Amino acid sequence: MSYETLIYALEGGVATITLNRPERMNALSFTLLTELTQAVAQAQADGARALVLTGAGGAFCSGADLIGDGQGMPEDLGALLDTYYRPAVQALADANIPIISAINGPAVGAGLSFALAADIVVMARSAYLMLAFANIGLVPDAAATWLVAKSAGRAKALEMALLGEKVSAEQALDLGLVTRLADDDTVLADATAIATKLARGPSVALGMIRKQVAAALNMTLIETFEVEKSNQQAAGRTRDFREAVQAFAEKRKPDFRGE
Repeated sequence: MSYETLIYALEGGVATITLNRPERMNALSFTLLTELTQAVAQAQADGARALVLTGAGGAFCSGADLIGDGQGMPEDLGALLDTYYRPAVQALADANIPIISAINGPAVGAGLSFALAADIVVMARSAYLMLAFANIGLVPDAAATWLVAKSAGRAKALEMALLGEKVSAEQALDLGLVTRLADDDTVLADATAIATKLARGPSVALGMIRKQVAAALNMTLIETFEVEKSNQQAAGRTRDFREAVQAFAEKRKPDFRGE
């Protein structure tokens, strides 16, 4: 499948999706959002065992394209979110493979949402995050409220959302919004190295882990136990678990196949 607003590549079990509207700082047009949803599905259909999400040029994503695809913005922004943003957010949340984002530059507005929706977030030292919605009279969307509040807490989420100020890479790391920092010229390579390591792992278990952690954020202790039990039953029946046990007995590294 070819794409107009992003670049899709698959190598060594790692799919890389690059938002590719550098002339607009990779702003989220309707076409880009639709293609992002499609590309996440394609990665899994192609057998990718990890996914990297990044941006072309000097930005990760500047947020919603207020001009759109030459159509302007509709009056009902809620319908816009349902039609274009929800499917893309849902595709990332529902993915059965680990997702790593390489924040190569500014991640603003809904662009912040897609950057932080990853399981592991690698951020360039010169990049920044910004919940810029209030600056244009809007509220955070694309799950930004949940993503920031769950990671940084209520007080910092309110500060970021109300003031709409830049958050540096160092601040983002201290707040727990991102996983690690990288030099500007190695951020994508660092993210890809992580993805490659994960792509060689027990993919079924890794896919369940990412969803299990997300579910635990909204459940009680015992509810979480029940989810863990169900997932462990499934993981215990995989070929990768049997291989790991045999490899341990034979004192060698397991050969995981994602089965």
